[in-house]
Amino acid sequence: MDLINFTGKDIVRTFKMNWALLLLLASCCITWSTAEHSTSSAEPRKLKYLINPPVFAEVIGRRGDNVTLPCILQSKPNFYKVKWTKLQPGHVGPENIIMISNSHAFKPYGHLGLRASLRNAHSLDASLTVTNLELGDSGAYRCELINGIEDESVQITLRVEGVVFPYQSKNGRYKLTFHEARAVCAEQDGILATYDQLYRAWTEGLDWCNAGWLADGTVQYPILYPRPVCGGGPLPGIRSYGPKNKQRDQFDAFCFTSQMSGVVYYISGAFSFQQATHACQRQSAELALVGQLYAAWYFHNYDQCDGGWLRDGSVRFPIRNPRERCGSTYEAGCMGTTREWK
Repeated sequence: MDLINFTGKDIVRTFKMNWALLLLLASCCITWSTAEHSTSSAEPRKLKYLINPPVFAEVIGRRGDNVTLPCILQSKPNFYKVKWTKLQPGHVGPENIIMISNSHAFKPYGHLGLRASLRNAHSLDASLTVTNLELGDSGAYRCELINGIEDESVQITLRVEGVVFPYQSKNGRYKLTFHEARAVCAEQDGILATYDQLYRAWTEGLDWCNAGWLADGTVQYPILYPRPVCGGGPLPGIRSYGPKNKQRDQFDAFCFTSQMSGVVYYISGAFSFQQATHACQRQSAELALVGQLYAAWYFHNYDQCDGGWLRDGSVRFPIRNPRERCGSTYEAGCMGTTREWK
């Protein structure tokens, strides 16, 4: 049988190696801890010319409103420009610039630039005024002071207040590609909702078991009351299928709309779709869109316990105060069904 012999020198050598290893590990731990502490305690860069944070970190408006995104200078360099940009993930470039201005000239860019101008309430005011808000104006905006190597910027969020509504093709569940979903939202006075808009709707009570497209090309759905038929799971939240093929995959849509300039009202009677269309025309009106009904329900507390035709051929009714014989005794919303009328 072989024997393994340990001499005194071997023991000393092994002890020294292990001690050196312990010192190395201790040194690494101290270094990592110090680096972590220095990162977490780092302070944001102090700006020399712009006031940060801005007066309001978030500005809220409704469709058609005029709003001002604040950007105030605390002092002015001798030569500078102010550039406003809308930050759109995945779309970086000059197409996102809204305007560039100096003390002598103002140059607008793109669709949004045509509705934008500097407020100029005083000599240190670089705030941006946007008129006639549109549904797609929600998002993050950057005010940038360009001054050679001392460029500075602040960021402000604009939120268009509105309501998210699920929409399904009249041909049935999960029949819309991404591009078709975007088109049907536009046809119903809306746009595809963003994740933030869907999340806010979920916090306000939206619980929907069918998955739908969002503006970023992902497919998700909000669940307040987990149940087996909606994917199970112990917790509420936004369930996600992740990004899907925009040309091939088919789901429903989550649309977003805001207040409208018109008024939704109910005409009593037993009408076919064609008769309902003519009844509205006789009153110099037209059948409402789904988004318009949701806007009336959300912004004007519209409550009507009678089903009525909408322009897409569906029959729905808005309930603000849940009660018996009105679809539900628990939840408010726009109830209804899609019916073939052609």
